[in-house]
Amino acid sequence: MTRSILFLHGWTMHGAVFDRLIARIGPGFDCHAPDMPGHAGAAHLPPTLDACADIIGEALSALPDRKPLLVGWSMGAAAAWRYLARHGSAGIGGLVTVDMSTHIVPAADWPHGLKGQTAESVAQSTRRFRTDWDGATHGIAATMFATPEGAPGFSREDARSVILSQDPEKMRTMWDDLVAMDARALAPDVNLPWLVCSGAKSRVYPASASDWIARAAPNAKRHVFAASGHSPHLEEEEAFARTIIDFAAGLNA
Repeated sequence: MTRSILFLHGWTMHGAVFDRLIARIGPGFDCHAPDMPGHAGAAHLPPTLDACADIIGEALSALPDRKPLLVGWSMGAAAAWRYLARHGSAGIGGLVTVDMSTHIVPAADWPHGLKGQTAESVAQSTRRFRTDWDGATHGIAATMFATPEGAPGFSREDARSVILSQDPEKMRTMWDDLVAMDARALAPDVNLPWLVCSGAKSRVYPASASDWIARAAPNAKRHVFAASGHSPHLEEEEAFARTIIDFAAGLNA
């Protein structure tokens, strides 16, 4: 049976950011990239991780492949974790997460949250999202990539255009849910084949965030994209596609 892959996008983005990657992955895979609740075509749905878990469940139930691969980037990884916490992993063949922390707020005993941030600076960002969303979108777009130019075929301005197309209030609500998220206790219980990815030049999360997951999860492996920031599926599209293809092939072994 053809392997199904469900791609889950990051905060302020939409499913179409995976279109070029899906085309590169090519035949032999049944790929889907739904818009997450509160975003783009799913803007009418509640912008919460619980609603994301519902969308994932609906998408999985529509797939002929009973053991699909979940690929979650940033918020998409958090959405996958919420699904697993609520429904378990029986219907999943494998998991790929891309540059995400199981708890994004740093603390004295948790250095694996947002890079270079503190609990207070995260709170300051939250306040800015409420008072100066337009100004904040420049920083959100810029930190997606390793370089100021952005990714080949998807520039920083392209990213900001997508961000500006979203409803700011829904983005703020989803941000609040991400700040509240704590999936640290889940990781050791996820016994799926799990590829934990990040970009070596990420400006969003430290490498230790993904290192911690790879140590905590019983069946996890680590992969670093050397030339990428927070968005290796956009910044190193060919290498990312090959990595997904190879990981999916290993699930059939």
